[in-house]
Amino acid sequence: MRITRAVVPSLFTVLNMFCGFNSILYASKGEFIPAAWFIFLAAAFDSLDGIMARLTKSTSEFGVEIDSLSDVVSFGTAPAFLVYQLYLNTLGTAGILISSLLMIFGGLRLARFNTQLVGFDKDHFVGLPIPASGLTIAAFVLTYWSEVSGLDPTAAKFLPWVCVVLALLMVSKIKYDTLPKINKRAIKKEPWKFVFAALAVIVIAVTGPTAILPLFGLFIALGIIRYIGSTVKHWMHHQEKLDEEEAAEPSSVDI
Repeated sequence: MRITRAVVPSLFTVLNMFCGFNSILYASKGEFIPAAWFIFLAAAFDSLDGIMARLTKSTSEFGVEIDSLSDVVSFGTAPAFLVYQLYLNTLGTAGILISSLLMIFGGLRLARFNTQLVGFDKDHFVGLPIPASGLTIAAFVLTYWSEVSGLDPTAAKFLPWVCVVLALLMVSKIKYDTLPKINKRAIKKEPWKFVFAALAVIVIAVTGPTAILPLFGLFIALGIIRYIGSTVKHWMHHQEKLDEEEAAEPSSVDI
């Protein structure tokens, strides 16, 4: 079997999937903190496979497909099982349905993405990316779960709603920015992305894991705010066009 350059990014993709599997194993044993960190580790490998694919110029349709399958495991199935084991199992059938939304809607989002993909470089995602959803769940666990006292009671009440909102955002038409490519052209084109990323790294380094959840909340909220703004702007432009057409019509004169 001939070994090609595509093996390099695919290796990181497999490591991504392996981390998702380990997250499920730890969650099944009630070790929720390691389970959450394995989701973050999966995200690191998920980023590296894209970087390595560009460096080795081995981007391919096979890479896209295996990456999506890995993402379903690491950012769909693993977070869904994590929240079920963490708290949602206490809700019976409703808990099963709510937790499964993270996996099902994540899979639907990736299927839509793959069928609409044109080329391999993209400026934005339509719908919340599944890694962002999975990492938000992992950050939620790191923030509100304690080995001593368990899950914060207030956070437990919000967890089902968090799962539903994340699931709906994944299949929405709200646009979210992609990770910036590290090169001079990208920095000149969208410098604010790099500023935001640098500030996020600094904040996490200074404050620790507690800052991760607010940062993901900000990322999600910015997408929603921008979508609402663009919708209102489009509606106002449409109304102005209608007004102009009405003004241009000749008025009828009674004889």
